[in-house]
Amino acid sequence: MESAEPPGHYDIPPPPAVPPQAMRGVDLRVGKRLLWVGRAAYPLQNIARVHTFTLTPRRKEATLLFLKRLAIILSVAFALTILGGLTGLASADVAGTIVMLVWLGAVAALVFSIVELASVLSAPMQYVLAVETSGPSVAMVTSGNPQYLDQLVGSIVHAIENPEAEFHVRVDQLTVDPKNYYFGDNVNIYGGTGNVGIST
Repeated sequence: MESAEPPGHYDIPPPPAVPPQAMRGVDLRVGKRLLWVGRAAYPLQNIARVHTFTLTPRRKEATLLFLKRLAIILSVAFALTILGGLTGLASADVAGTIVMLVWLGAVAALVFSIVELASVLSAPMQYVLAVETSGPSVAMVTSGNPQYLDQLVGSIVHAIENPEAEFHVRVDQLTVDPKNYYFGDNVNIYGGTGNVGIST
């Protein structure tokens, strides 16, 4: 009768060979009970979770924010145009200058809003490996090969459980604007009674 492996035991080989598309970016290595992601070091005993997930842009929120800004910009521009027309009855030149300035400001605000919307709508989904510590620190890297990141999760877990484990790989550095993406499972609880969990 074969002996069962103890719970939590992972017999995981060292990480796979680095795929060609991951040859640029950042070093990810484990040695002497530290996980290094570039120049940042994370003690393996402080790692609370290692997982992969798809980082999705906040397209719906960006669109709603754009529509809200559009409504505000146009409302203010029309209101100031009407107000400028009423107060400038004595002088057509003053009224024309006020209206021109109002609409130049409105156009500038619209261009800014459109650029922000376009940056979120054109942002790609990213498959990432995230390392979360028991504190607020989170490290994220990506790769063009999702299976490679899934294998790296197993390698990091193996290193957490085996103090002698060491490895060194290259992965792609994740460069995204955090406000444009959903970052996995977040539960926020406010107050001492009647707490409400909000999952995003």
